[in-house]
Amino acid sequence: MTNIVTTEWQKDMVFESDNPSGKKLFIDAGEEFGGTNSGLRPKALMLSALAGCSGLDVVSLLKKMKAEVDDFKIITTGELTDEHPKYYNKVKVDFHFYGENMNEKKINKAVNLSLERYCGVFEMFRQFAKMETEIHLHKK
Repeated sequence: MTNIVTTEWQKDMVFESDNPSGKKLFIDAGEEFGGTNSGLRPKALMLSALAGCSGLDVVSLLKKMKAEVDDFKIITTGELTDEHPKYYNKVKVDFHFYGENMNEKKINKAVNLSLERYCGVFEMFRQFAKMETEIHLHKK
């Protein structure tokens, strides 16, 4: 399977990028780099892609396992190198689950299956960054 994404310069530092889903997003630089803060930052989008990829896996796996959670969020923290070209050399992914009757074993299994088998974005990050993950269970 091949994905094709077209990213088109709009003006100043703003680009519009499409997606195979048909949705579009705007990319822009911060004001300190001549941007206008009217779009998402490219490197931060990578962290969103990582969380989204794994999150989709986890939700799907939990549903198949009939494991219920009331809420779920992922906080992804990336550390950039000091030298150019700056890239993420350390990334931490914190999985937060909320609910009353959570099955810790199934949640751990779903997250681990995502990270070890299904999430291609996590595998890509593993090629250039030290990856750390942590699962947090919060009783409501």
